[in-house]
Amino acid sequence: MTETQVREPAGTPENSVLVNNDLLPTTKETAVWRTWDLFCLWMTSAHSIGSYGFAVGMLALGMTGWQTMLALFAGVLLLWLGSNLIGVAGQRVGVPFPVFARGAFGVFGANIPALLRALVAVFWYGIQTYLASTALIVLLLRVAPGLESWTTPSFLGLSALGWISFLVLWTVQLLIISYGMDIVRRASDFAGPVVWIGMIALAVWILGKADWSIDFGARSGAALSGGQTVSAFIGVAFLMVAFMAGPLVNYADFARFSPSKQAILRGNAWGIPFNETAFVVISIVISLATLKVYGKILSDPVELVAHVESNTIVIIAAALFAIATVGINVVLNFVSPSYDISNTAPKYISFRTGGIITAVLSILVMPWKLWANQDFIVYFLGGVGALMGPVFGILVVDYYLVRRRRTAVSELYSDVPQGSYYYSRGFNPRALIALLISGVVGVAVALVPDSQSVTALSWPAGALLGAGIMYALSAGSREPVR
Repeated sequence: MTETQVREPAGTPENSVLVNNDLLPTTKETAVWRTWDLFCLWMTSAHSIGSYGFAVGMLALGMTGWQTMLALFAGVLLLWLGSNLIGVAGQRVGVPFPVFARGAFGVFGANIPALLRALVAVFWYGIQTYLASTALIVLLLRVAPGLESWTTPSFLGLSALGWISFLVLWTVQLLIISYGMDIVRRASDFAGPVVWIGMIALAVWILGKADWSIDFGARSGAALSGGQTVSAFIGVAFLMVAFMAGPLVNYADFARFSPSKQAILRGNAWGIPFNETAFVVISIVISLATLKVYGKILSDPVELVAHVESNTIVIIAAALFAIATVGINVVLNFVSPSYDISNTAPKYISFRTGGIITAVLSILVMPWKLWANQDFIVYFLGGVGALMGPVFGILVVDYYLVRRRRTAVSELYSDVPQGSYYYSRGFNPRALIALLISGVVGVAVALVPDSQSVTALSWPAGALLGAGIMYALSAGSREPVR
């Protein structure tokens, strides 16, 4: 069967515009993502330059190293709970995120949350590719110092070496996604564990510089009062969830390939509470050691690698960080928009074509300029990203409380007015009203100026409000049985 051929789900009209081979439910033959694969998926999701920068950046809020680690651990537990809710639902229904969303938002209305998620992913895909290219540049310059003359910005704000590094990694990622989800699984299985080599080596090196002692009571920001500490603690916990809000929403893209609920729960348990906590701890340890050695915290591990005297260590560490960032990019920021864009016109856009569109858009947005513009990151990506909380709340309450875990899978592909999820012209007004109201509130909270403790509440505020409105508007509704 070729990529463009379609296996119609039972009961789905043959002329439905909502079906292509990539969006169909998982079969026993394709349900191959077991506990280890999901464990590696979450490892890959956590092991990136951005994740390290986020973790150590929380120290700037004024809490000590111990307090920051505990706050991040609380956020990890919330993320774990959310991943179980979405993961179990995604595995049971067996469809990718945009198709899963059809149950709540309508067969056409699902394009709204899907494209919102795709928009965030496209921008971050470009940014992460650029960040990975900076690690590759460090490696190349250490191997061939003569390339320094190629590092002067020359075209659209990027140097010749920058373009070469960016396009090499851009091509590698496109090749990975072009071979489908099984290659994504294999790439994740490799990229997730391998970065631990670099992190452990970096920790050993910087701890040696710090005479093997660090102060977990140290902080990089001003000391906080008791009330301020509690506020910062809550803020950091929810910021941890918000940081992973996009991947959390579209976790069904991966969970659907798992053969059992038990594999989901085990993979999530090892990948989130265990691994993400370990990554947070080693990130904080490295940052406290850099604070002692250099008098400041370096939020970019690539910058820290550049301080290493040994060429061998620099080359290995830079290569590992580049590999890790490519891994996280494919998993978090490539798979989702590929499915989401395909969902807009399934008859014409396959998963592979959606990936190509994503890759092209990631160049057109010139991510190196976006990364340099923190206002854009905060106001645009932060604002759109805040909408992931409401989407999460609506999906969870619709599946578990409104439909009570019952889904007529074949009806998710029906575009006839009599379809169970056609609602009103393909849109569910209840879900859209809930998204509009909770989305406005979530974005408003996220963009409160100069108030980190308030903006951190955008995810829980949006998620709880979206869930509450969806449940209230859906009271008494009758949903189809799977």
